[in-house]
Amino acid sequence: MTTTIITTAPGRSAGGTTKAAGVDGPRLFNRLCATCLTLFALIWLVPFFWALATSLRSDGSITQHPTSPFAGGWSFHAYSYAWDHYPIGWWYLNSLVISLLAVVFTVGFCSMAGFALAFLRFRGRGVIIALVTAGLMLPTEALVLPQFIEYRSLHLLGTYWALVLPSIAAPVSVFVFHAFFRGIPTPLIEAARIDGASWWRVYASVCMPISRPAAATVAILTFINSWNAFLWPLLVLNQTKSQTIPVGLASLVNNSNIQYAEVMASSVLGFLPLIAVFLVFQRQITQGIATTGIR
Repeated sequence: MTTTIITTAPGRSAGGTTKAAGVDGPRLFNRLCATCLTLFALIWLVPFFWALATSLRSDGSITQHPTSPFAGGWSFHAYSYAWDHYPIGWWYLNSLVISLLAVVFTVGFCSMAGFALAFLRFRGRGVIIALVTAGLMLPTEALVLPQFIEYRSLHLLGTYWALVLPSIAAPVSVFVFHAFFRGIPTPLIEAARIDGASWWRVYASVCMPISRPAAATVAILTFINSWNAFLWPLLVLNQTKSQTIPVGLASLVNNSNIQYAEVMASSVLGFLPLIAVFLVFQRQITQGIATTGIR
């Protein structure tokens, strides 16, 4: 009796067909995402590194070797010079006070507006929602002239309130709270109303405690926008010590004699608080965007 043993080559079946190597789709997608994120991170980090390296150099080495970030050595002379010769401390204080006031009032008023539009039924509610939605498409520059005339008639020019009040009625903040409150289960609100809670009690004791992601998102976005605002503070604040960080940094640029190291050092001092805020509250930003559906 003869026994025949049939051997097949690796990767080939007994019938002579070759098995196609499977492509790991999830792993390929993860690698592609990691590559894109790395490229975007480099694009964003290169200007930051360049500003930081320039702020640590001397003006002479920057003029002689502008494209070499390591030429001439590094020192903190530009930071001490900028802090001693420019009112950066006052600019920090002004930006901090204005941003914090804007955060407190924006979260308070916009949360109440979003709550009213989400749960209360009154005449003209649809028109107000349409106006809020239309406000999202209205550019900020279009409101500069009427706001300037309004605040000049109220004698608020040169004060903190001229910068705080325009940010209170932010359509995007109202939209964020409205979208979050619409996601709260209706039986929860009805149970509170059946127990005898007023609408103010429902807002303060039921809705606001569970809307921390939306409140954190609005607070962080308002803080960043208020800190980075340039055009409106430039028109409203007329004294040097009352200026904010962006306006003060713009005043350091002199066409006749640009001190590159000092300007870069002041810029680094200006955006360090924003980086700190983002690093501390990045989880709240992610949760707020995920729960409110911002795109």
